[in-house]
Amino acid sequence: MRRWPPNELVFLLKHCSNINHIHQTHAYIVVRGLDQHNLLLSQFIDTTSSLGFIEYAYSLFTHKTKQPQLTSDDNDTLYIYNTTIKALSRSRSPRFSKQAIIVYNRIQLSGLRPDTYSFPFVLKAVVRLSELQCGRAVHSQAIATGLASEVNVVTALIQMYSSCGGCVCDARKLFDDGVSFIRGDVVVMWNAMVAGYVKIGDLENARDLFEKMPQRNVISWTALIAGYAQNNRPDDAINVFRRMQIDENVEPDEIAMLAVLSACADLGAFELGEWIHNYVEKLGLNKNIIPLRNALIDMYAKSGNITKALQVFETMKHKSIITWTTIIAGLALHGLGREALDMFFRMERARVKPNEVTFIAILSACTHVGLVEMGRWYFNNMESKYGIEPRIEHYGCMVDLLGRSGYLQEALELVKRMPFEPNAAIWGSLLAASNVHCDAELGEHALLHLLQLEPHNSGKYALLSNIYASLGRWNDSGMVRKVMRETGVKKMPGGSFIEVSNRVHEFIAGEKSHPQFNGIYEILVNINGHLKMVGHVQKGGGGLLEFDE
Repeated sequence: MRRWPPNELVFLLKHCSNINHIHQTHAYIVVRGLDQHNLLLSQFIDTTSSLGFIEYAYSLFTHKTKQPQLTSDDNDTLYIYNTTIKALSRSRSPRFSKQAIIVYNRIQLSGLRPDTYSFPFVLKAVVRLSELQCGRAVHSQAIATGLASEVNVVTALIQMYSSCGGCVCDARKLFDDGVSFIRGDVVVMWNAMVAGYVKIGDLENARDLFEKMPQRNVISWTALIAGYAQNNRPDDAINVFRRMQIDENVEPDEIAMLAVLSACADLGAFELGEWIHNYVEKLGLNKNIIPLRNALIDMYAKSGNITKALQVFETMKHKSIITWTTIIAGLALHGLGREALDMFFRMERARVKPNEVTFIAILSACTHVGLVEMGRWYFNNMESKYGIEPRIEHYGCMVDLLGRSGYLQEALELVKRMPFEPNAAIWGSLLAASNVHCDAELGEHALLHLLQLEPHNSGKYALLSNIYASLGRWNDSGMVRKVMRETGVKKMPGGSFIEVSNRVHEFIAGEKSHPQFNGIYEILVNINGHLKMVGHVQKGGGGLLEFDE
């Protein structure tokens, strides 16, 4: 019969929060000879690894297994093996993931038989390493032990096949077979398959499977919402979130709210974002959850309310590097370059080390207010002072700063000597700068490179055409338009979003599918009529709205 650890030790383990607590508890265990208690040691390994001390946790296992005899109870022995595999698979380090597979292999070498916990734990390590062949071997062993039809084993195998090499077809076969013979609560298996489709960006199959689910939980909804948000479909993410809340009355979790806040930020859906903020405040969810508060800062900044973003930032007792970087980027986005740099100085005084993304925000801040000298200083000192090697994104920011400020030749020279192949964003920055400063020669040079990288991007042709027109070179401007027609490049229609009563509506030029199109059209006609009347009264003052008849 399994003997559980003494209550006082269970209490100690639950209250461990740092390495000093771990050392004190370990000493308590050793002094009392309780280190021979496998269940207690398993709980200690689990607690230690959950706090991030993977190396320490593994050392407890290796010390125990070096002893001549673990225990007479095979179940207790397997329990400590499983706990150690689970502990090692928690780490993102390939070294620990490989070690988890080694410990799994030792189960059978020790004369034991893997159980329904062994397979999911080791498959998590397989996913970390993206080792498909190893995963197939574990699958074969699960079949050999007769455990391949257990719901948690099937779920882990679906996750493995979906993650390793994108073998989503193998995952789907396992899923379809599992649905046909596994009875009981299989929602985790459905969730794993939906998440598998999301992982490869197949949102159509993910949505189709989601709609067929016999039952859903918050994880089901979150998987789909996060999938839409991560694949640049924020309007779909918000629609699913609203359906979850209003139609199904499902309370969202932290991940769902992070995903929908990201979608709100992309769309500038301020009203919905503010509603989510009030919702998490009401539930008390964001007091200790830094990522959620970071997402609120990002949403407010991108939705145009930098004051609210600063309020959320200032109320945070604990700020991560992401917190600082998000508010710096938000200030830069609002053209508050000097305020962004002041925030960076505050971050340094708080002894928070900047990362690569922080410098993208800093260089962007310099760009917004034309601080060329300061931008040069930060760019040139990134590596020597902060130990961060500039990436292509930093070169792109610097090219944009120089180009906007009129240093076109310096920007071009920087592009020529950068240790990366220039991408479309960099050539696009040069083309835009050429348009602002009417440099047709540089514009032509940039467009030639863009034609190779983005041959069907109509916006680039339009920029060069505008450059020629501003210089009075009408023939050249017309020639660009002719090339667009002859090569089949079509001008992408303009589009916009507007939020009304927490709902985001999308409008595309020439599109008439909106359910309230007729009413909107009638209002536009009335507004246009009023503008014409005002224009006549003011003798030409004010422009007219343009829309397709």
